[in-house]
Amino acid sequence: MKNSILIVLATFLLVSFTLPNKADWAKTGHRATGEIAQKYLTKKADRKIKELLNGHSLAFVSNYGDEIKSDKAFWKYSAWHYVNFPFDSTYEASPKSENGDIIQAINKCVSVLKNPESSREDQVFYLKMLIHFVGDLHQPLHVGLSEDKGGNMFQVQWFKKGTNLHHVWDEDMIEFYNMSYTELATNTDELSPEELRKIQSGTIIDWMYESRELCKDIYAHTKVGEKLGYRYMYDYMDTVRMQLQKGGIRLAVLLNEIYK
Repeated sequence: MKNSILIVLATFLLVSFTLPNKADWAKTGHRATGEIAQKYLTKKADRKIKELLNGHSLAFVSNYGDEIKSDKAFWKYSAWHYVNFPFDSTYEASPKSENGDIIQAINKCVSVLKNPESSREDQVFYLKMLIHFVGDLHQPLHVGLSEDKGGNMFQVQWFKKGTNLHHVWDEDMIEFYNMSYTELATNTDELSPEELRKIQSGTIIDWMYESRELCKDIYAHTKVGEKLGYRYMYDYMDTVRMQLQKGGIRLAVLLNEIYK
């Protein structure tokens, strides 16, 4: 009996440490990004996307990239959710993962969706993945450091409960803010035409480096073991909200270009 319990415990621990990482931006954040993007779609893009998604919204399918992580058949896409390289280096100069990264993933999705020869099955799959990955790209810890697994090994406290820096940015701040994804999408900052054009401009690489600068700032102002709470929310929640907004606007940019 004792040996059986030990075997079960060992199996649980093995699975826990080998399964791919859990959610990115959590469900609420990804849905907010999808909902924001919906407002910026052209009519043509909106029609095509509804056709492919059987009438479902971007928000509805925005967590697909995380939901499939429980299926071993999709584990090969785990590395597509992030990119890690040293702060004193660049993406271009750093070795690329043989399993891919978030830049390669977004480019792959766009390529498949632009290809008129792509099957409907592939179009649906890569559309869902693109929606998710653009959200991930705007979560700063997804452009982090390999040594702590994008902040997953960076231990902190959140209102006196143990967690890690990645989880704080994925989920803790958004959930503590206590708004639904529709409330977050509705209460975005009002942008001037010039501000909107600036957000819509640039490339996927430019957007990645923008998240990278935020990641550097986060590391510069957060200590291992630090007790985070109201002050951290005050310092960074506006950044979280703006990243969700930028992610939605830029997702629409890509989709409008694909389905023009």
